Amino acid sequence: MPVQAETLSDALVDAYRNSNLLEQNRALLAAADEDVAQAVSRLRPVISFAANYLNRRTLLDESPTSAVVGRRSTVEQTTLDLALEMVLYDFGRTRTSIDLAKETVLATRAALLSVEQQVLLEAVRAYVTYRLTQEILGFRQNYVSVIGEELRATRDRFEVGEVTRTDVSLAESKLAGANADVAAAEGDVRVAREAFRAAVGRYPGTLAPPPRSPKLPSTVQGAIDIAHRENPAVIRQQHLVSAADLNIALAEANMRPTISAQGSLGTSSGAGDTVDYNARSVGVSMSQVIYSGGLLSSQKRQAQMNREAQRALLHETVLQLEEDVGAAWAQLEVSSVQIAANEAQIVAARLAFEGLREEAKLGARTTLDVLDAEQDVLDARAARAQSEAERYFRVYQILATMGRLTAEDLNLGIPTYDVTGYYNAVKKAPIGSWQGEQLDRVLKALGKN
Repeated sequence: MPVQAETLSDALVDAYRNSNLLEQNRALLAAADEDVAQAVSRLRPVISFAANYLNRRTLLDESPTSAVVGRRSTVEQTTLDLALEMVLYDFGRTRTSIDLAKETVLATRAALLSVEQQVLLEAVRAYVTYRLTQEILGFRQNYVSVIGEELRATRDRFEVGEVTRTDVSLAESKLAGANADVAAAEGDVRVAREAFRAAVGRYPGTLAPPPRSPKLPSTVQGAIDIAHRENPAVIRQQHLVSAADLNIALAEANMRPTISAQGSLGTSSGAGDTVDYNARSVGVSMSQVIYSGGLLSSQKRQAQMNREAQRALLHETVLQLEEDVGAAWAQLEVSSVQIAANEAQIVAARLAFEGLREEAKLGARTTLDVLDAEQDVLDARAARAQSEAERYFRVYQILATMGRLTAEDLNLGIPTYDVTGYYNAVKKAPIGSWQGEQLDRVLKALGKN
C-alpha cells in the first residue's frame, strides 16, 4: 500500500495538540481566572472556629515553712469559639478588584491567542523549510548525477584525444564540489527535521505539497485595518490599559474606610476550678488608615505612572504592528517578483546549457563552460524554490499579524480550547463539590483532576 503523504493541515493539528507552550499559557489563563474567584470571595463572610483543651495540675504548699507538700489543684477546660466577619461596605474596593481581575483575564486570553498564532506559524515555517531542504537536496543529487555523466563523457573524449587532461581534472573538481554540496544539503535536511519535531511534536514523514495559500486583503492598508481590530497583541494591551485605570481606582478606594460586621459564639466547659459559660456577640466596626507615612499616596501615584506606561506601550504596539504588516507585505511582493524572475532565469539558463553542450561537442566550448552552465541551471531552480517557499510563508505571516492565524480561522476541523470553560466554572468561587460539579468536569476534561 502506498504511504499517504502528510499535509500541512496534519502538521498544524499536531502542533496545536502537542504544544507545551500552549499548555503553559492555558494554565496561566486558568490561574488568572482564579483571581476573579478570589476577588468575588471577598464579598462573602469569613467563618472560622477555634477549639482549645486545657488540663492544668498545680501542687499547693499550705505553709511557707512546711516541708510537706500540700493538696493538689486541678483545672480542666474545653472551649469552642465560632467567629464570623463580613465586609459590609468598602467604598468600591472589592468591586474594583473584581473588575481588575476580569480585565487581567481578558488580557491573558489575548496573550494565549498570540501564543497559538506563534505555534501555528512556526509549524508552517517548519513544514515549508523541510520541504525546501528536501527539494534542494534533490537538485544537488541530480547535479551530481549530471556531472558524473559529464565526467564519464569527458574521460571517453580524453581517451580518443578530443580533450586534454585538464578538462578531466576540471570535471573531477566539479564532481567533488557537488558531492560536498550534497553533504551540506543533507545536513540542512537533518536540521530542518529537528526543527519540524520541535514545532509539530513529531518527526516528519513524506510531506505533500502545501495547499493553495489563504486569501489576503487586496491592499496592505486593508491588512493593517484588520490587524488594528483583531491582532491579539493590540487587544491584550488595550485590556492592560483598562486594568491600569482600575488600579488607580483601587488605590483611591484604599484611602477610604471599611465597614465590617462581626459575630461570635463561644462555649466553655470544664472541671475543677473552671467556670462554664456560653457567650455570643454581634458588632459593627468601621476602620480607616489615618496616616501611613505616605504609602497610600505613593501607591496612587505609582498606579498613575503605570497607566501612562501602558498607554505608551499600546501606541508602540500599534506602530510595531503596522511595521510588521508592511514589512511582511513587502517581502511577499518581493518574493512574487523573484519567482517570475527565477522562471525567466531557468529558461535562459537551460537554453544556454543546451547550446554550450552542443558547442562543446564541436570543440567550440570547454568542459568547464558546460559544467558552469549546468550549475547556473541548478542555482536558478534552487532560487525559484526558495522564493516560492518564502512567498508561501509570508502569506501566513501576514495572517498572523492580522490576528487570523488560529485553529478556528484555519478551519483545522478539531476541537479547540474553550477559554471560557474554566472561567465559567470558577467565577462564582465554588467552595464544595455540590457547587463545583461543573468545575470537576472541566478539570477532568483538562486531565488535571
